[in-house]
Amino acid sequence: MRAVKLLLPVLALLAACSDPAAKSQAQDAGLAQPTKAPPSSVEGMKTSFAPVVKRAAPAVVNVSSRRTVRQRVDPFWDLFTGGGAPQQRVAQSLGSGAIVRSDGVILTNNHNIDGADEIMVQLADRREFPAKVLLADPRSDLAVLKIDTGGERLPVIAIDDQEGIEVGDLVLAIGNPFGVGQTVTNGIISATARSNVGITDYSFFIQTDAAINPGNSGGPLVDMDGDLIGINTAILSRSGTSSGVGFAIPAAMARQVVNAALGGDHAVIRPWLGARTQTVTADVARSLGFPAPRGVVITDIWPGGPAQRAGLKVGDVILTVGGEAVNDEGGATYQFGSRRTGEQVPVRILRDGAERTVQVRADPPPGGRGDERTISGANPFQGATVATLSPAVADEIGVDPFDGKGGGVVVTRVAQGFAQQAGLKPGDMVREINGRQIRSLGDLNSAIGEGGKVWRVTIQRGGQLITAAFRT
Repeated sequence: MRAVKLLLPVLALLAACSDPAAKSQAQDAGLAQPTKAPPSSVEGMKTSFAPVVKRAAPAVVNVSSRRTVRQRVDPFWDLFTGGGAPQQRVAQSLGSGAIVRSDGVILTNNHNIDGADEIMVQLADRREFPAKVLLADPRSDLAVLKIDTGGERLPVIAIDDQEGIEVGDLVLAIGNPFGVGQTVTNGIISATARSNVGITDYSFFIQTDAAINPGNSGGPLVDMDGDLIGINTAILSRSGTSSGVGFAIPAAMARQVVNAALGGDHAVIRPWLGARTQTVTADVARSLGFPAPRGVVITDIWPGGPAQRAGLKVGDVILTVGGEAVNDEGGATYQFGSRRTGEQVPVRILRDGAERTVQVRADPPPGGRGDERTISGANPFQGATVATLSPAVADEIGVDPFDGKGGGVVVTRVAQGFAQQAGLKPGDMVREINGRQIRSLGDLNSAIGEGGKVWRVTIQRGGQLITAAFRT
């Protein structure tokens, strides 16, 4: 039973964040709006969270999924028999979710439903409904589901990405740990803006000490107004159970994904800064005269991208994006990527010892898969789909677009064929074939067209070059 996404053996948990940018009524049509209505007196809240639970819990659901997995029964025996037909088994996943629109729109974690053949949602009153996926966004680990309520209006929880959160704020985590049924745990926000923890590409998590366990994934992290401030996503644990270090996806990212789904999109198009950045270390801070490390320094600029058009330069130190401090690359990516497309975002920078603010337009990454092709024939790339690496393609498959700034070809999908047997993966950059440098699809086509029985291929994966020889 897959209930939670693991880190270090890691499991699932919570989130929240705020985005001060105004959201249009068109984007948020039908979503409940957060309200400032304390459920009880401060004195009463010291003795019971019941008023908050009564407001939020009816909108929390269980999400279960089933998928068919093909596997070999005994890989060791296959060494002697030459292999056999793969056997099938049914894998199940159990998580949580939150109803965000009364007609049955539900927000959960993508890893709860990834690859599912069947998805079922159980409401707080134990009724069950089949669900369909409106949008799945693996990069943020969020998914939006829809159930058919037959016109019935369901209780909802409001997404609150407007109120600033602080370390020490009280929060509740609501979900279905271990499949025992709806459970509420309480704690505080123990940290904000956690990044580089290896959970998702857009890492900017709320950290909490509220108890989170397998099955809580996708459930809401709730503030004392009963509003959703994050989606429980992962916990850091050596045992596989809660150790008081949990992470939640911020409400700003959750709203962005929900708005994309309700707008009929099949993917989330996020703004892209068009600059490669690096964390300001203690040594760099001293050279800049900072009393302490802060901000990120621009190390590369994409020609014609938003950063260049706004006048940003290599060597500039970005201090804030949209008024929010950034202290690492993940923070800068999140703060800019969570803005509305077309918005003018104020970016505070340090240049030549003086601070200034520039307005950067939040445009999506350029390019696409217009030249994508699937390779056939007797060669190591048979079954692989490749495309010219553009910022848009890089954003979609989760690679660094600057790896292809001077030209490059990237693997976008791998189906059955020699490429799959050879171990090629989406995101691999093709660098050389039989000594020929590959900078474009034309180079790749020419190299493959020359044919041969022995192939020497170099790819770039995760910043490392890998060279292997193949016979076809």
